[in-house]
Amino acid sequence: MASYKKPRLRDVALRRLLSVVFVTLCGVLLLIFLLGTNSTTTIETNDLESVDDNDDGSGYHRDLKFTKFQKLPQQSDLSLKVEKLNDLPPRNLDLFPNLAKDAIIVVLYVHNRPQYLKVVVESLSKVVGINETLLVVSHDGYFEEMNEIIRGIRFCQVKQIYAPYSPHLFPNSFPGVSAGDCKEKDDAEVKHCEGNPDQYGNHRSPKIVSLKHHWWWMMNTVWDGLGETRAHSGHILFIEEDHFIFPNAYRNLQILTTLKPTKCPDCYAANLAPSDVKFRGEEWESLIAERMGNIGYTFNRTVWGKIHNKARDFCFFDEYNWDITMWATVYPSFGGPVYTLRGPRTSAVHFGKCGLHQGQEENKACIDNGMANILVEDHDKVANIDSDWDVHFHKNQPGYQAGFKGWGGWGDDRDRHLCLSFADMYHSKGTAAPL
Repeated sequence: MASYKKPRLRDVALRRLLSVVFVTLCGVLLLIFLLGTNSTTTIETNDLESVDDNDDGSGYHRDLKFTKFQKLPQQSDLSLKVEKLNDLPPRNLDLFPNLAKDAIIVVLYVHNRPQYLKVVVESLSKVVGINETLLVVSHDGYFEEMNEIIRGIRFCQVKQIYAPYSPHLFPNSFPGVSAGDCKEKDDAEVKHCEGNPDQYGNHRSPKIVSLKHHWWWMMNTVWDGLGETRAHSGHILFIEEDHFIFPNAYRNLQILTTLKPTKCPDCYAANLAPSDVKFRGEEWESLIAERMGNIGYTFNRTVWGKIHNKARDFCFFDEYNWDITMWATVYPSFGGPVYTLRGPRTSAVHFGKCGLHQGQEENKACIDNGMANILVEDHDKVANIDSDWDVHFHKNQPGYQAGFKGWGGWGDDRDRHLCLSFADMYHSKGTAAPL
């Protein structure tokens, strides 16, 4: 009996030793993995070079909970490549490992105006509190000069995303230009071409429709798809590549979003600038409530839910501008005035003379060196909103109203259904919060 027990004890001891070694090895491997995922991501000069052409994408979008429908166009090689870049972690995690608990995430959406982007990035670098939050840069197309500017940012976390169905990524097929597409005022039956004209008889222009497609894809992705933002319950600030942001913008927004529930409970958003892009503010000692502007607008997930519920209205309105679509059909459907709260002095301004897609064709070049020449005074450098101020409401405001039929450019059924597909891409999570 004694000779039988002794080897069993040795076997048990050996198994225990092997178990300890195995657990220790697993712990070391796990530590190496965690350190690797939390370190700053190094990306080559050309991001696309890091994309594996042989990757079948089976593991992609595991984080975005993305559902592809038959309605979505077959992707081009370039579209597939840039889509994979969306899964990369933010840059500068080694410099800014954590966001502030009350962070207002900033989303900058851009096309291809590097002379403007340099000005915007420089202005953002001087914004007080920008280091506390995440900057998401949403690209409409892939342009290396734009990427180079973004890669130079060192003042906060930066996450780049690319609209994978941007017409600029499809050189030979929808949503880009197809050989069989109708052009201008072609008669589809006579020319045997594809496409539906808008209310004015004009067929689609891919460079024009990309404005609305990018904005809608970006909104759905930021609120419901992106791992870094889909659980965010606070406000998100949206700006463009031709918006100069003053140093006090972020701190002013923090005050406005805190005051909004009590000072203006019916306000849907907070704004950095007046709805009139040429106006710099009333200079009163009062908060201002007016219609939502398109410069530096900030809202939360509850408002996004109301917007998302109007996806069909948004996608089927014959207007290629997203903001005019919102003013003329989406906001009026909410059943009452859609106010935004702002200060009496602007904290952001629109600059430049080139439109979003001007300057991309040699025969229609828009010449602008991107010089902003914006005077930043002392009161623009610190928060200048008083929480004791009352609210002045601007009623009966001019601008696009319910009943406006739109400027057209959005009559093709393919664009409308692609737009609807963007609304169905993600399964939204999160709880509603007060406006």
